[in-house]
Amino acid sequence: MTIRHLDHAFSPRSVALIGASQRPGSLGALVLSNIVSGGFAGAIFPVNPKYRDLSGRACFSRVADLPQVPDLCVIATPAPTIPGLIEEIGRFGGRAVVVITAGVGNEDQLRQRMLEAAGRHGVRIIGPNTIGLLAPLVGLNASFTHIPARAGSLALLSQSGAIVSSIIDWAESEGIGFSQIISLGDMADVDVGDCLNMLATDPKTSAILMYLESISNARKFMSAARAAVRLKPVIAIKPGRHEQAARAAQTHTGALAGADAVVDAALRRAGIIRVNDLEDLFSAAEITARFKPLERGRVAIVTNGGGAGVLAVDHLIDRGCELAELAPQTLAALDAVLPPNWSHANPVDIIGDAPPERYLAAMHLVADDPGVDVVLVMNCPTALASPSAAAQGLADVVEKGLINGKPVLATWLGQFAATEARRLLNSAGIASVDTPAKAADAVSILTRWRRLTSRLQRVPTTHETIHVDRITASAVLAGAAGEGRTMLTEPEAKDVLSAYGIAVPRTLTVASVDAVEAAAVDLLAGSARVAVKMLSATLTHKSDFGGVVLDLDSAQAARAAAQAIHDRLAATGVAAALDGFTVQQMIIRPTAQELLIGVTTDQVFGAVLMFGAGGVSVEVVRDTTMELLPVDDVLADDMIDRTRISALLAGYRNQPSADRGAIVLALKAISQLLIDFPQIVAIDINPLLADADGVIALDARIEIDLQRLDIAAPNPALSIRPYPGEWSKQLEAGTGLFDIRPIRPLDVELYPRFLDSVTVDDLRLRFLVPTSDLSPETLIRLTQLDYDRDIAFVALSRAEGELAGIVRYAADPDAKRAEFGLLVRSDLQGMGLGKALLRHLIAYARARGLAELTGIVLHENARMVALCRDLGFTIAALPGDPGRVEARLAL
Repeated sequence: MTIRHLDHAFSPRSVALIGASQRPGSLGALVLSNIVSGGFAGAIFPVNPKYRDLSGRACFSRVADLPQVPDLCVIATPAPTIPGLIEEIGRFGGRAVVVITAGVGNEDQLRQRMLEAAGRHGVRIIGPNTIGLLAPLVGLNASFTHIPARAGSLALLSQSGAIVSSIIDWAESEGIGFSQIISLGDMADVDVGDCLNMLATDPKTSAILMYLESISNARKFMSAARAAVRLKPVIAIKPGRHEQAARAAQTHTGALAGADAVVDAALRRAGIIRVNDLEDLFSAAEITARFKPLERGRVAIVTNGGGAGVLAVDHLIDRGCELAELAPQTLAALDAVLPPNWSHANPVDIIGDAPPERYLAAMHLVADDPGVDVVLVMNCPTALASPSAAAQGLADVVEKGLINGKPVLATWLGQFAATEARRLLNSAGIASVDTPAKAADAVSILTRWRRLTSRLQRVPTTHETIHVDRITASAVLAGAAGEGRTMLTEPEAKDVLSAYGIAVPRTLTVASVDAVEAAAVDLLAGSARVAVKMLSATLTHKSDFGGVVLDLDSAQAARAAAQAIHDRLAATGVAAALDGFTVQQMIIRPTAQELLIGVTTDQVFGAVLMFGAGGVSVEVVRDTTMELLPVDDVLADDMIDRTRISALLAGYRNQPSADRGAIVLALKAISQLLIDFPQIVAIDINPLLADADGVIALDARIEIDLQRLDIAAPNPALSIRPYPGEWSKQLEAGTGLFDIRPIRPLDVELYPRFLDSVTVDDLRLRFLVPTSDLSPETLIRLTQLDYDRDIAFVALSRAEGELAGIVRYAADPDAKRAEFGLLVRSDLQGMGLGKALLRHLIAYARARGLAELTGIVLHENARMVALCRDLGFTIAALPGDPGRVEARLAL
């Protein structure tokens, strides 16, 4: 379940408090007082067999005695009572429960019994171990917070009740209000993903704030977060950036927190703005509510104090923002209105005696400069000019926080003299921040927001098919598994990589020291040097044992190196672990960079791809980045750009640039390998040499999980569902041949020609309203899908590769029902293509476990109505809308 019955909790019309009390200081008394005093207009039912009435209301002995089924039940009774109460609520018809009680754990089976009772009746549980739930827009405070939350448009999700209480306290002092506050507690049932699904489409919520200590269902979380981010800002604090904090978070929630680098990759992939403290959480919410995201953050600073401007520049550069370079004409115009001793550069220091008129003149001129994205206006208190007068002047000309369409940030330094000025700025709707650092944070949020959301809309420039030999890779993996080994030998690992298109040196495997010499003779016939490495199924870090010898130019030297490796292992008592040797062609590429490509399996997010600088010092250099799988060329490119070694890969001085395309292909190949083989849990390619001639893997390790051998591809453990390419097929319709496959982001390029071949009337029939064109943004949304939630199949003409038709569905977050749509090119209608596409969609929906497909059709669209009937849909008129009918198919 995901959002099923959660509407009862988010906008209840009646509430029952089980465990209500009048005992001073008790949990039941505190929660009841908050509910009654909060202004909730719905029915309130106290439940406790000890009382006849509470707070002037009748008190009921048990849930079954209530005069009606409450939308929301709140439980504040001892832990052993919880399973029985959930059973009672479910039998009575209740469907949403907040369990405030702590101590509902696994040791005494209370948690499991609670969930079993909930499952029997479809009851949704928020908690246990929660401070409660607040819905300020309906006056509900079903919590034990010390003060109520004021109504507003921010939603807050938190796994910590203490954080909820603290945020409410801070927000009240700042005049910030909320649409929803959900304290999730232990997340036995309802989790962050469920709440994101609810809040994404809530028109009364402008932004979603989250305090996350753990994520319980990675795929649901990623799907819900990516959907929400497309509609509104989602801002998160995720503690546990350091190991000690992560352990504390795990102890607190009883759930795995996930490695922080992986969490960071997940939040970035979802488009979530991550901040590090509570104050930043609200600052980010405020700045995203005021302004649109910025493509670039070129800042012009207008200040009456040069030192303050210099501080601001440092903070901006630290955060990856830019100091705007003012155009010559802007500088000339400033010369005409400013004193001769102004700074003649950005920051624009207008001198300490600047009156409001000087501020406004400078501000207007820099805002008119096309090279400026943001204007930061700063004021330092002096005896020569009034800070309040300057603030009032700014307030008089700035409209909706903008000047010339550009965001204005105001930083009035100080406290005593700045208080009234800040009040004037805030009352005028101007974004006022206290320090240069916070101003830089605000600009950084706007640029980061743009980068994060644009990542969700970027289209790969190519769709290169990775040529793989799955049969060979499968045989190698099966061979190791058949011997009960979880670690592939180096030659086996390289055979798998080679099967997926990653170049490896020619390598010969031998069993003895004597055989090394003959192998070296063979390889030296085509190579100047060879390397000798120990071969062991158990000792996988060869360098730790002196098990690698390089730059050997003779067969005799190779034999001597093998003997030395054997002797070193014998001296440390592990010679029995030596299975033989590999003799490898020595790759000499003096300008190549050593890279690392790896895969690790996170306990929360599953397999994660790593890229960065390689070599023996990889743990010391620590120049790596992570990305959730799967990746395409856009994401692979981003991974390269996030590393410091990317500057070396781009070339410098007389060093040519490395073949970036080959690195991207290698990353995509490893991504595909993990999609195809769920049993792979770790990969380490180090080093991967990269230069202008391409890439080659010099060493590799692959680890498998023998418990995952029977899991079918595509890998279900990935937190983002891979492209469902197995649902591709060929079709003959009329006189044409067509390829049907799931849509890809690059298919956005096929839409313009397709739409040119669709009549205006057919577009109206498809979209139910007159439509002549679809915006580029709409086309991107139609082609970039979350395959875990939505699907679209395209039919491409075999001869021309042109788009001939599209069928799609968008599922609700419960993944039980979906709405479908179908559009076939006007000149190709009547040949059975639409029917074939819709049949394919129905088969896919059944395989995914959907219960129902529905579609809204114009009554006049007789052909579509007839097609739906022919495929088993029932057709029913929509109440109050005679022009439309609903087609419904039970699956």
